[in-house]
Amino acid sequence: MFNFIRNIPAHEKRMTISTALTLMRIVLVPFIIGTMLNNAWAWACALFIVAAVTDALDGALARWRNEQTFLGASLDPIADKILIVSCFFTLAFIQAPLVGIPLWFAQLLVLKEAALIAGILFMYWYKGSVEIRPTILGKTTTLLQICFIIWLFACHFCGWVPMKTYYVLLGVMLAVVIVSFVQYIGIGLQQIRR
Repeated sequence: MFNFIRNIPAHEKRMTISTALTLMRIVLVPFIIGTMLNNAWAWACALFIVAAVTDALDGALARWRNEQTFLGASLDPIADKILIVSCFFTLAFIQAPLVGIPLWFAQLLVLKEAALIAGILFMYWYKGSVEIRPTILGKTTTLLQICFIIWLFACHFCGWVPMKTYYVLLGVMLAVVIVSFVQYIGIGLQQIRR
């Protein structure tokens, strides 16, 4: 099923500065989780912001240096998902006394990502190729999730308990996750019909 990887030209699999930044984002995840588990919220927030900056830089740098590759394009969304889902699951797991994340929300994120991956694999099996492009809504969802996690870290570090704001933001997160998932399902169905 994955024989197509061997057919990808070497220049599409080369390591670039942008791809190194993407890998750095993945490497930072265990350190962010470790600081969260140790209640070192300032460090968790700082490391997460560094990871978020690599997310903003890698794509822009790849376009500016004309270094867009299959490897980088494939790793970028994977790094985003690992970072965000890991942080949400850790926040749900530690059951922080101030502002936490419900376990069902973290589980919903995992189910969404698993369904998207299963859909991509099915499309590749069914059609022999798949076109993956992030949508504006998908990028907005990732940005909102990043901002929400930074806000949660700041709440823990500063001892804030703004519950009304928390429930509003959690509701917004839930809505954008569901709507972006429905949008990707629609795009997948369009590709299958073509």
